Amino acid sequence: MKVVRKPAVAGAFYPGDKEMLASMIKESMDAAADVRLEGDVKAIIVPHAGYIYSGIVAAAGFKLLKNLDVKKKWKVLILGPSHCVGFYGAATSEVRGWETPLGVVSVKSVLDEIGDSQIIRPREDVFVEEHSLEVEVPFLQTVMNNWTLYPLCLGEVNPRELADELKNFAAADDVIIVVSSDLSHYYPYNDARVLDDNANKFIPINAIAQVEDRVEACGIKGILTLMHLSDTLGLEGHFIDYKNSGDTAGDKNKVVGYGCYAFTK
Repeated sequence: MKVVRKPAVAGAFYPGDKEMLASMIKESMDAAADVRLEGDVKAIIVPHAGYIYSGIVAAAGFKLLKNLDVKKKWKVLILGPSHCVGFYGAATSEVRGWETPLGVVSVKSVLDEIGDSQIIRPREDVFVEEHSLEVEVPFLQTVMNNWTLYPLCLGEVNPRELADELKNFAAADDVIIVVSSDLSHYYPYNDARVLDDNANKFIPINAIAQVEDRVEACGIKGILTLMHLSDTLGLEGHFIDYKNSGDTAGDKNKVVGYGCYAFTK
């Protein structure tokens, strides 16, 4: 087993050069929506496309983590969909670190925290080419100092059952949850905005049934898992920002939607 996972999409989804990456993240953070929330941020939902497309929307979520207690050692649980490998359940990584151009992040397996699982299995092959979790890591490296990554890549999984397995770990005061998901894919600009308005409306109010029926998102399993956790933990949802690739990249014929949401306690 490799000790450190090398980046798979550096130089493609985001710059492979350290200085260029840091500069791009700073520009996104400076330009991103600045939202003030009551309560402590427990979870964010952020997009995972190339930074030129969705970086400004993702940055709005990560800005909310800049004020976390710097004296606390944080555990960051990331839930992202598998785009490359089809499988049932959820996959955890057992390597000791993930590398990006900004350095190496300490990694632990979710199984170290929750013990035996009927859903989660170690599977390094799922992570080899996957971008949905990797692209969030440089943002986390920028806004957080003392933290450990707990990556969880989702295949075909029951969100309610996964949330039940994660609830005790997720409830801890030192755990932050990041869900990685884009919204609708390849609709004309105006159609996408109408469709994605369902996500903007129903995710913040934790309307699980409506999200299941009316929201299109590649990371829907992670979104629903977080919503079930929100029910259990008594969190409050918030809409932070929305754009699509027609807003950020110009082509409005076939766009991808990007939403950002937060949950506070």
